[in-house]
Amino acid sequence: MTIDVDIWLRGQDSATTRSIRGIEREPRAWTDDDVRAVLQGMLAEMQRAKHPAREETHIALRGLSWIVNPFESGGVVIAIEITLGAAVSGPFEIEQGVLEQMIERVLTPITPISTTVH
Repeated sequence: MTIDVDIWLRGQDSATTRSIRGIEREPRAWTDDDVRAVLQGMLAEMQRAKHPAREETHIALRGLSWIVNPFESGGVVIAIEITLGAAVSGPFEIEQGVLEQMIERVLTPITPISTTVH
């Protein structure tokens, strides 16, 4: 399956559309691993759009703002925003609440600062 991602980089006047490959299941059958791959793919494509010559880097799923919204003609879209810009992917045929729960599970929780003094 190929998933299109619309990317808007800060400081640029136009958007570009790029593609994520390698997601094998249809959205209604996605697992947490599929959702993780979609989010990491969206971030990787943003990085490639900004820095095409840079080598692949590790993608950590933290520090991003995200939302799942209904799409006007059906399905839902995933929108993410980071300091680099924003990306939107979809629409996907999956229940909004189900996708939101999967995203919440796959995002790396930020460990709270310890209040213990040693």
